Amino acid sequence: MLTLKCSKCKTKLFKYKKIGPGRVLRCHKDRITRLYSCSIQNSSLKCFCGQEIGRDMGRFYKMNPASFTFSGTKDTS
Repeated sequence: MLTLKCSKCKTKLFKYKKIGPGRVLRCHKDRITRLYSCSIQNSSLKCFCGQEIGRDMGRFYKMNPASFTFSGTKDTS
């Protein structure tokens, strides 16, 4: 389970169940388990500080890798 944080203000955004060893390029909506401080505005996933974290692409969010950090473990099974 990963905890994603905004790279600008270091606020927790959401918890995400990452499957596989790769980078976090997409976040599937059904794997987001808990929202902390993010909102969806004009099909963009944004932190409350105004930083754009990702774009809504239907079933998933296409993430901007420079706008967030994460901690936790990835499920490699």
